[in-house]
Amino acid sequence: MKLFLGRRVALALVPLLATAGLLAVSGGPASAWTPKTPPMTTPWTNSVSTTNPLPEYPRPQLTRPDWQNLNGIWDFAVTGSGQSTPPATFGEQIRVPFPVESALSGIQRRVTEGDKLWYRRTFTIPAGWSGRQVQLNFGAVDWQTTVWVNGTQAGAVHSGGYDAFSYDITALLNGGTNTIVVGVWDPTDAGSQAVGKQRRNDVLPHPGGGIFYTGSSGIWQTVWLEPTPSARITRVDLVPNLSNNTLSVTVFGAGLSGHTAFASVLSGTTVVGTASGSTGAAFSVSVPNAHLWSPSDPFLYTVRVELRSGSTVVDSVGSYAGMRSISTGVVNGQRRILLNGQFVFQSGTLDQGYWPDGISTAPTDAALRYDLQAHKDLGFNMVRKHIKVEPQRWFYAADQLGLLVWQDMPAMPTGKNPDSAARTQWEAEYDRIIDQHRSSPSLVMWVNQNEGWGQYDQARIANEVKAYDPSRLVNNMSGVNCCGSVDGGNGDVVDFHVYVGPGATRPSSTRAAVLGEFGGLGLRVAGHEWSPGNGFSYEDQGNATRLNDRLNGLYEQLRTGGLPSGLSASVYTEITDVENEVNGLLTYDRQVVKVDAARLRASNQALIAASSNPGSFVSLPSNVYRSFRATTACCTTRYVRHQNSLGYTEVVTSGSTTLLKQDATWRIVPGLADSSCYSFESRNYPGRYLRHQAFRVRIDTNDNSALFRADATWCAQSATGGVRLTAWGFPGQYLRHYNAELWLATPGGPSTYDNPSSFLADTVWSVDAAWAP
Repeated sequence: MKLFLGRRVALALVPLLATAGLLAVSGGPASAWTPKTPPMTTPWTNSVSTTNPLPEYPRPQLTRPDWQNLNGIWDFAVTGSGQSTPPATFGEQIRVPFPVESALSGIQRRVTEGDKLWYRRTFTIPAGWSGRQVQLNFGAVDWQTTVWVNGTQAGAVHSGGYDAFSYDITALLNGGTNTIVVGVWDPTDAGSQAVGKQRRNDVLPHPGGGIFYTGSSGIWQTVWLEPTPSARITRVDLVPNLSNNTLSVTVFGAGLSGHTAFASVLSGTTVVGTASGSTGAAFSVSVPNAHLWSPSDPFLYTVRVELRSGSTVVDSVGSYAGMRSISTGVVNGQRRILLNGQFVFQSGTLDQGYWPDGISTAPTDAALRYDLQAHKDLGFNMVRKHIKVEPQRWFYAADQLGLLVWQDMPAMPTGKNPDSAARTQWEAEYDRIIDQHRSSPSLVMWVNQNEGWGQYDQARIANEVKAYDPSRLVNNMSGVNCCGSVDGGNGDVVDFHVYVGPGATRPSSTRAAVLGEFGGLGLRVAGHEWSPGNGFSYEDQGNATRLNDRLNGLYEQLRTGGLPSGLSASVYTEITDVENEVNGLLTYDRQVVKVDAARLRASNQALIAASSNPGSFVSLPSNVYRSFRATTACCTTRYVRHQNSLGYTEVVTSGSTTLLKQDATWRIVPGLADSSCYSFESRNYPGRYLRHQAFRVRIDTNDNSALFRADATWCAQSATGGVRLTAWGFPGQYLRHYNAELWLATPGGPSTYDNPSSFLADTVWSVDAAWAP
């Protein structure tokens, strides 16, 4: 049977899979499969085929024309975890590849460390595959997997929940109806393996859960067969090199004996370059006048690779590549992330990849792509895949749509110090994940660890990941300022988490600055809550108007404050609600876009466009006295002054008292926290400085603490009619007068002094001659 990509795959598989799993072995037939009701339905819940779910070809960067999808209805059983051989009876059925805990699986039950999961189905090999080897492929199974074919174990036990694996089962086939049995043990957070945010929680909606979610056990990505030659290609690594317009190609294989590799790169149907080389070693294909891949122009070249014995082609596969580079470099004195040699601000969201119907498995390929398209529709150019690894088709969609991907390595359980065996397993799985996704042009950063969860050897791991994949950036720890995490001090970026934020992350001479998490603005939408009334967020907004004002205010802060301060990227929490988290721009069921899409898209576009002119802080005269005059039309005779230690504006004229003139005079000195910015010392109270405290602006004596120095440091930005003074520790929050009082005001903020009316004018100050020189 020769099956092709696209619609013909689905049509061709229906007759074959219609009876999958219904033939019983000893112990009698399993009960017929029936669906379960998910807590929430997505637009795709009712589109999932019973006999042929997820029919798309699962490995877009290593394609062959012949394959057989084994997704569908399998027999299912659960035994005690100590059972090492397949059970005699299978009393239930399950829809593969949906996790046991999900409604789409038809099981929808909690799995614990005391359970062993068992799957069984039958298949026949198409006659057209005669004379070829047969590979049994698993996209991913969580966590420890043993496979039997016709009663004989097929290869070694596989440990790992996020990487693909396969077995050559040719010698185990019987020529007729064959039986596969898969045994899986998944202790989830009771174990020490990579689990991400999975926890052994109740599968039905309930209060609590926090930032951790329902577990996702067993087979959760496509299972499939393919015929191959005995000498075959097993992996192709494609790494662009823009310095000389070449594509580095490394071809790996099995059953090799003196074979060579030949690669062709095509633009559409036109061959632009070819080259050959040894297997297992890199060789270069020229790509003249390379068409660069970027979020604004995600151009993909077609790649064809052949395995040759002499002049005979013994195997061939299809693939694709994008010509792009990712690096860091100094731009206008600040280290920035560079895409194709240019600074492009990366604006993305935290994408957890959970679904109310399929949990870790999107119900359909269209659903899998939908979340990425939503990013593009909202103006984002990046996505951080948060401590989960998606199927290869997700990366394919990101490559096609043009989204930069930060890929987290799933964390080990929190609160545990992993032992040596756990560390060895985690690092080995990480290497396999890198190998499987290293050719996707969208993937630009590996994020090793998050907020200290299961942290160890941060610096060593960052160095080793960088050496293993030097074509990408490495983030040794996302959230180095959070939760007891320890910064390894190396890697390409320094990454802060600030809720609500956006806060201040500043680059060093060796690392670019990124905001790995911020935001978390919440809005509950009636009828679209996983557990009604139990959702939480980092800052509830109450209504859509409030959410939109606050959200777009954060992006204004990033553009006007974060960019000039040296920020290269930001990750908003999050693209969708997840279980009891209601921080999403979309609801968990993907039925409602909570935000004004056009407004957020415009904010993102303005932020990204500002990359070409990120702005810089302007110079003020230093160690001189000046007075600061309001520029709002109502108030052009009012000046910044202090009174009883608090900051105000007041009308000052030549006839004002000496005390008022002195109170309205400030000595401009180099910033206490950063000499490139400024601090303002009282004229008549030397040693006391203008600072913000709980958003109110006041004067206090310098206690030389880091907090005081930060709160008393202001950076000047150019503005029509004067300057804006932004807080050094909170870029994008400004010194503002409101009802004659001085406040640190936030664009779109929740307080009365953040009122949007005349916000810009109220934050612009004219630097005038001092009233009391």
